[in-house]
Amino acid sequence: MSTIADLRLPAAESALATTFERASTATFELESSVSKTRPSLWVSGVDRETADAAFAADPSVAAADLLVETESRLLYDVTFAEGAGTNRLWDDLLADGGSLLEARASDGWWQMTVRYRDRDTLCDAYDRLVDRGVNADLRRVTDVTDADDRETRLTPEQQEALEAALEYGYFEIPRSISMEELAEELGISHQALSERFRRAYETLVDAELQPAGEGTRFE
Repeated sequence: MSTIADLRLPAAESALATTFERASTATFELESSVSKTRPSLWVSGVDRETADAAFAADPSVAAADLLVETESRLLYDVTFAEGAGTNRLWDDLLADGGSLLEARASDGWWQMTVRYRDRDTLCDAYDRLVDRGVNADLRRVTDVTDADDRETRLTPEQQEALEAALEYGYFEIPRSISMEELAEELGISHQALSERFRRAYETLVDAELQPAGEGTRFE
């Protein structure tokens, strides 16, 4: 059995507080497909100048290097100051072997989906956040007990992608393989793999991981 948790954390108490103050309309999405040692963040909703200035003003950010610029998004490799930023979050959330499935931030809040081996491990991670003053909102907790039933909801391609991600350490922090490298192993494009992950996460969190109606919610 494993446990999936959806958490909502205020940026002011966790990561990128000043960045959100300077770029309040920005949305951030964790994407470690470029750097194995530093978190990479997709930024949307603001222009490059605003994003650069916001990162530069944030005392928790030691460096933010622009890697990719498209019409709608910017990809940065971010180095956080020691004991700050997402590195500190990972220490609290993943210390006992948790796997980060998704992390997004907008409107001053981080939305995270994390897999734990059981509820006790989740509770330990939650307690660590609370102990250091983070007002963590545990939105939903769902226990996964029937792997066979899960296979009927995921497509074969999604199942293959998730199994390969686990095998090669894609969900580890830091990741042992980038998305581009994992896509090569599967013989598909980076874009195709990203889409499989997105659809698989949606299936797991919104449907598959609710064996009997709504998952347990913590308000």
